[in-house]
Amino acid sequence: MTKDSGTAQQEQEKSGDSPEGSRRGLRKLLGSIVVDIRPLKVPPFRRLWVSTAVTSLGSQLTVVAVPAQIFDITHSSAYVGLTGAVAVVPLLVFGIWGGAIADTVDRRKLLLFGNVGIAIVSALLWLQAFLGLNSVWLVLGLLGVNQAFFAINMPTRSAVIARLVPVNLLPSANALGSTVAQFGAVFGPMAAGALLPVLGLSTLYLLDTIALIITLWAVFRLPAMPPLSGTTRRAGIRDVLDGFKYMAAKKVLLASFVVDVIAMVFGMPRALFPEMAERTFGDPAGGGIALGWMFAAIPVGAMLIGLFSGWLGKVQRQGVAVAISIVAWGAAIIGFGFAHSLWLAVVFLMIGGMADMVSAVYRMAILQTAATDEMRGRMQGAFTVVVSGGPRLADMTHGWAAAGAGTAAAASGGGALVIVFVVIACALLPAFWKYRATT
Repeated sequence: MTKDSGTAQQEQEKSGDSPEGSRRGLRKLLGSIVVDIRPLKVPPFRRLWVSTAVTSLGSQLTVVAVPAQIFDITHSSAYVGLTGAVAVVPLLVFGIWGGAIADTVDRRKLLLFGNVGIAIVSALLWLQAFLGLNSVWLVLGLLGVNQAFFAINMPTRSAVIARLVPVNLLPSANALGSTVAQFGAVFGPMAAGALLPVLGLSTLYLLDTIALIITLWAVFRLPAMPPLSGTTRRAGIRDVLDGFKYMAAKKVLLASFVVDVIAMVFGMPRALFPEMAERTFGDPAGGGIALGWMFAAIPVGAMLIGLFSGWLGKVQRQGVAVAISIVAWGAAIIGFGFAHSLWLAVVFLMIGGMADMVSAVYRMAILQTAATDEMRGRMQGAFTVVVSGGPRLADMTHGWAAAGAGTAAAASGGGALVIVFVVIACALLPAFWKYRATT
């Protein structure tokens, strides 16, 4: 090959006219669309992600098994409703306290402690079901302990990510974690529903226990992550209060929590799903296909955006991205409220799930970068409280609104309030709108 022909070939490849150039162009295009897997090249993060993937599916088996067992024991939906009250208290208390602990000790050790605790509780749930003890209070008590360990584990796991991957890969790392979590939320209950009549209740608990034990090795192999100050100590009330003071002083962080509360409290319509399924979309009493699709639609939308999240890491105006995403969420919920076709309602909920996923990825990235390392655990603890407590407040507000004005007005009115209040929040806290990702 002559020098001129070699140069011509190189120019052709650069322009994309050659087969090799076309392949490179296609890879570049796909890399900007599909989920960014670069964080998985970091071995510690890969281990953490694999453990998240396994436990996301396994934990959903227990999510289905607990209310199923309580109903089998009591034949009362009122007792099943107690699971929400039992779960929310330890989530709120230990979410905040767990975040403070994560800032004062080796996060690897705390993560290992939380995983061991959850595995032990899961094993006890299996044992009581296997022995046929049929004690609803024992099941509820174990659920409360499980949620306490989970509330310690969740902010610790999120704070760990910022120590494992470079800052520019945090949105991609969060998207990967959120995608597998949504995958578990979609397919875990489906698997539980299929396995329950075949394997039995106790076996679901056992499968979750086995999954948790398997992931302990991945967590054990993470590097040590003591406080950057090098000093470990016990966390107290002062550490918790310092976290709230820090949040109030950092307007970007404060705004990220405010807009999330707005989105969840005013815009999460899941309390309306049973009534709408039966009275709007024609489900039989007790639930049917419409109810199942509505509960699955938001996680499906979130999972789809996660699979095609390669572009998320390229956005620098993350505050703007969060605000626009929450406005899109509110608009989708308005559409859902007015929908008289099940499939149109599902489409709007899926769009809402996509918007919520984008918002969540950037909010986590903002928390991980705008907060200093010694405060990340407490900020992630507050994030856990908002994510867990917001939808439960939404259940109350939407239920009361629907009782007075109907489901359509409750859902659409809530979506409209989301848009109005997010615009007001951004006007009052302009630092959030102006926030740019650090590189």
